[in-house]
Amino acid sequence: MPAIQATEAEFRYGTHVALGAATFSIPRGAITALIGPNGSGKSTLLSGMAGLDEPVSGEIIVGGTEREARVAFVLQMTKVNDSLPITVREVVTMARYPNHSLLGRLSDVDRDVVDAAMDRMDVTDLATRHLSELSGGQRQRVFVAQGLAQEHDILLLDEPLTGLDLPSAMAIDAVIHEEQAAGRTIVMSTHDLAEAQVADHVLLLANRVVASGPPSEVLTGANLKEAYGPSLLHVDGDKVFLDDPAHKPVDARHVHQDRSIHVEPDPNDRHGDG
Repeated sequence: MPAIQATEAEFRYGTHVALGAATFSIPRGAITALIGPNGSGKSTLLSGMAGLDEPVSGEIIVGGTEREARVAFVLQMTKVNDSLPITVREVVTMARYPNHSLLGRLSDVDRDVVDAAMDRMDVTDLATRHLSELSGGQRQRVFVAQGLAQEHDILLLDEPLTGLDLPSAMAIDAVIHEEQAAGRTIVMSTHDLAEAQVADHVLLLANRVVASGPPSEVLTGANLKEAYGPSLLHVDGDKVFLDDPAHKPVDARHVHQDRSIHVEPDPNDRHGDG
């Protein structure tokens, strides 16, 4: 069975349709990339998979039956108030609270899990520092450590590599593949075509599901044009360039290749736009 199955799931905010009538499946034990233009419904869909947002119609089944699987959700660091008076260890430890009553004490097992998660993300030496004292890459590693400490079956990541320093991006990327090797399902949103191209499975969104399946079938010139529009997509021979003004590269930050991919020519396109 798939890890996540959606049937005609629609998400709205007032009259705005964030994601319309989405039907798709997420394969178990795979790395699935959600990609699409800014505001295409990627974060909304992740929130729906996590159970934080409910579809106004249709359904999302997680783990075989609703909410059966353990799900960890790591938000973008830009969506978290980094000025909160809370230490790194306290942030990671919060992952264990759902296993206890409000006044329940953490067990030795809880502490061991927190220690292991912090060690994997190389933030143990930051344990007593506050979020406001950390760089963007350090904060993101802390939030990923919090997700790991939830001991999940499905790990949801909202643009985990965007705008990070290279060491942090490499550390998070390594953990993503370690989690997959351990049999867990990874779903991550990204704005980077090259990151999506190396995933096992891709959902291309534009406030609806434009295409779903292996990268070679989803990331075609025709599908990308449909999702992003001709004003954002430039085709040069068999190479597609994406010009997304919401995610410009920043000097000294992680850039996964060059925000372009090679696609096979579309046999139905006589102009060679592939």
